[in-house]
Amino acid sequence: MKVLVPVKRVVDYNVKVRVKSDGSGVDIANVKMSMNPFDEIAIEEAVRLREKGVVTEVVAVSCGVTQCQETLRTAMAIGADRAILVETPDELQPLAVAKLLKALVDKEQPGLVILGKQAIDDDCNQTGQMLAALCDLPQATFASKVELSADSVSVTREVDGGSETLKLSLPAIVTTDLRLNEPRYVTLPNIMKAKKKPMEILKPADLGVDIKAHLKTLKVSEPPKRSAGIKVPDVATLVSKLKNDAKVI
Repeated sequence: MKVLVPVKRVVDYNVKVRVKSDGSGVDIANVKMSMNPFDEIAIEEAVRLREKGVVTEVVAVSCGVTQCQETLRTAMAIGADRAILVETPDELQPLAVAKLLKALVDKEQPGLVILGKQAIDDDCNQTGQMLAALCDLPQATFASKVELSADSVSVTREVDGGSETLKLSLPAIVTTDLRLNEPRYVTLPNIMKAKKKPMEILKPADLGVDIKAHLKTLKVSEPPKRSAGIKVPDVATLVSKLKNDAKVI
């Protein structure tokens, strides 16, 4: 069985982002970029399924600028067998990415698609659901446990009342939560091996996909700074502050 794993290049989660002076977006000039953490979990899960013998091939996919090749090399260092880059300098919104992935699903015919539930840059949490709708495939989101068999996949996911387990017929779409696994440390020998693994580079036109943006960002601004806390001498003063100043009671 083949597993397709989309990965996204984002600003590293350790970096404190800054908004551009004109409010048009986030400044990513000379900023460390890395793989989206949820996608890293997806790659790890796909590799573990291959190590169990239920998956034969793991294909990493990314859509974006040329530098996404670095992200795909990281995915192959974790254990992906090969990679596909849909290269474009244009800004890609979730719907455009879902359309590109749909074209790749049609081309590769994977038995399972595993991707992160959201990206930490835009927090849209849409691509997996849109892909499932476009492909007309069953989906399970926010997976905390995945068990794969020859013709189905069982996914445990957290809900408000606890957890639920869904059984999907294959092919299917699964999005990963943080509790699914902890990605392995990428070793230097695996990084060297990843350089020799095949990477196919395509353009959106090669897949016949229109990536026109349908949304426009009007303004990006930083959240307001929190005011400093104060100490109160007694409960009566606390209640008065909450009622009259904070107006929360």
